[in-house]
Amino acid sequence: MAAAAATPPDTSAHIPVLLRSLMRALAPVAGVWLDGTFGAGGYTRALLDAGVAKVIAVDRDPLAFRMAAGWAAAYGDRLVQREGVFSGLDVLAGEPLDGVVLDLGVSSMQIDTAARGFSFQKDGPLDMRMSGQGQSAADLVNGADEEDLANIIYLYGEERASRRIARAIVAARPVTGTLQLAAIVAKCLPRAKPGQSNPATRTFQALRIAVNDEYGELFAGLAAAERALRPGGLLAVVTFHSVEDRMVKRFLQERSGTAANANRFAPAAQVVEAAFDIVTRKAIGPDDDELAENPRARSAKLRIARRTDAAAGVVAADKLGMPMMRGDRR
Repeated sequence: MAAAAATPPDTSAHIPVLLRSLMRALAPVAGVWLDGTFGAGGYTRALLDAGVAKVIAVDRDPLAFRMAAGWAAAYGDRLVQREGVFSGLDVLAGEPLDGVVLDLGVSSMQIDTAARGFSFQKDGPLDMRMSGQGQSAADLVNGADEEDLANIIYLYGEERASRRIARAIVAARPVTGTLQLAAIVAKCLPRAKPGQSNPATRTFQALRIAVNDEYGELFAGLAAAERALRPGGLLAVVTFHSVEDRMVKRFLQERSGTAANANRFAPAAQVVEAAFDIVTRKAIGPDDDELAENPRARSAKLRIARRTDAAAGVVAADKLGMPMMRGDRR
């Protein structure tokens, strides 16, 4: 069932994470780019204003396109909007690309709209669907068995108290609201000290990732970007937590031929022609000015790589350290 249409939030004060760092690292930009997380349009507008010929703006959230209605027309046919997900970005592009930028995780417009159910700080329905389609967080919380729920919370949220939390959730069913779930989780964990994150943070992150298959889409999206980029094209990815960053880092290492052999006694890995040259040997994080402007940027990391003329290839998900549920084979 589709979620009810939400009123577009005010994005006039929206600050895209690492935007200045991204544009400095990419300069000069030209050609055709794809913004895989259109959101409030921050990266797309910056690229267009910097002089790229065209941006193909992709988002799975229909709200992103409604929010752009007031300004998109000013860019004419230089801005193309397409609804979709990372895994299909090469098909959505429909042409070779000079650049792909991906800003992972949940957007401010989603967190700040209580009716979307992403936030544990505002009461709303337990939804969390970025597209408004498919299984909601409430469906998952009330339908999954205790073991699967615990595994989701542990694997996707890195929550050590996952089994205790899953047991409490099952005992409290039906769970339908964000504050109801946050209260259940809070009872399972020590009270947060000043400066610590809300006890529900990891559980909400885990459910959101599961509902939207975020790791699966990231894995497939990186491969799709490799297929879509022309030689010399740039891939820029902004991550917000350690698992995402690990997946991106290892993908670029594997596809650039710089991955270390974890076991020196194992047979040497087959040498594959590098599909990327890594531009940022170390991830770029926010500077002091950005942290002062936008505290949500504190965990953001930017990695950039340049496509070579090698043929697109494949990499197994386990090479990237991608968390997988039982039965998941990619």
